[in-house]
Amino acid sequence: MHTDLAYLTAQELIALYRSGKLSPLEATQAALQAIERHNDRLNAYSLVDADGALAAAQAAEARWHRGEPLGLVDGVPVSIKDLILTRDWPTLRGSRLVNREQDWDEDAPSVARLREQGAVILGKTTTPEFGWKGVTDSPLTGITRNPWNPETTPGGSSGGAAVAAAMGMGALHIGTDGGGSVRIPASFTGIVGFKASFGRVPAYPLSPFGTLANVGPMARSVGDAALMLSVISRPDRRDCYTLPIERPDYHETLNGNIAGWRIAYAPSLCGEPVDADVAKCVAQAARTFETLGAKVEVIEPPLKSSLATFQTLWFAGAAFLVSQYPEQSLAALDAGLAEIVAQGRRFSLMDHLAATKAREALSVAMNQFHRRFDLLVTPTMPISAFAAGHDVPPGSGLAQWSEWSPFTYPFNLTRQPAISVPCGLGKHGLPVGLQIVGPLYGDRAVLNAARAFEQNHGFTRPPLAA
Repeated sequence: MHTDLAYLTAQELIALYRSGKLSPLEATQAALQAIERHNDRLNAYSLVDADGALAAAQAAEARWHRGEPLGLVDGVPVSIKDLILTRDWPTLRGSRLVNREQDWDEDAPSVARLREQGAVILGKTTTPEFGWKGVTDSPLTGITRNPWNPETTPGGSSGGAAVAAAMGMGALHIGTDGGGSVRIPASFTGIVGFKASFGRVPAYPLSPFGTLANVGPMARSVGDAALMLSVISRPDRRDCYTLPIERPDYHETLNGNIAGWRIAYAPSLCGEPVDADVAKCVAQAARTFETLGAKVEVIEPPLKSSLATFQTLWFAGAAFLVSQYPEQSLAALDAGLAEIVAQGRRFSLMDHLAATKAREALSVAMNQFHRRFDLLVTPTMPISAFAAGHDVPPGSGLAQWSEWSPFTYPFNLTRQPAISVPCGLGKHGLPVGLQIVGPLYGDRAVLNAARAFEQNHGFTRPPLAA
């Protein structure tokens, strides 16, 4: 029974609370039991506060009994990625450089909004050091593993959140995405991960990676991702980039009707290779939109290779990030992070400005592209999960994580909304993700198309959850 409770969606939980058929305490106990069963092996959570979660669940239960829930997610178990400030808990960011002994007295905007709406916060999920790469392992917390095959990575940098979602360790999960860090692990673990338009979800403190970085929802269903966005997208004055509030009802506008929509399907971007099994799954997924009444056209978007642009901005951000720490402490960094810091220090101001101009041109090209197409669909990842504990697929000859994730970071550069939804299983039975990209500020359209697709391709529990 508790296993089944752990896999209820947030929307299902709320409906059961309202009817009196389930309590927040029961749901929280089920999530905590899933953590107890699986976390030692998979390393999804770096911190769990069972006592605090149970107390919060009891308070939520009392509110529901009085018919006075606080908000949209009252009593729903959630997790917070350990890059995001959470009151009373250390936010160590996967790093031995962060001083645990300091005041932890402030919630980031997304955490504050969840508390205001009654969410039950279970703990903090694992991240690579400072969220710098597309897999999840760090000198502080070790290796996080994929529940589809623990010998493989769940991706990153929100790998802990993805594993927690896939394994029923909470219904809703906050991740971050600076180059794909919500969508990469969503693809590798078979869940939903949404990067909204930049500025849609307020952040504080702002990321050292600048306007590449986003905070976003991760869940087992599109409806839950939309529900979470309805909560965490409410503005916060601490973020100078926060967008004016839209109607906070993303979860209520998912009608799944995309008849007549114009959808561009790109089997690849800029000629990047895609594994045959991934390509097959994504091609079949693209055809699903035709059965839903959309007009699908195979096309190559007007994107020039942006790897150098992204790496200039990303590596410089990493160098700025560690500049706040004493030079002698940097020997404790993840070796790969230390490498890109060294590269980032070599970039000049002119290099950074040139990358910014290239980014602007890319954004304008996609703005023009979306005059013709409502949405773009691509593979989320060109590969499925590879061996855990490696920054790049062993034997690939690649040097950096961004080289094996060519479909995610371009849309951090352009600031467009993009979601990864599961679309099948590839070789060795590992999940494959479909990416749906919308025009800037077209968040509702992306979510609605993802919901329509999800009606045919929903979440599947990993083998370890059996």
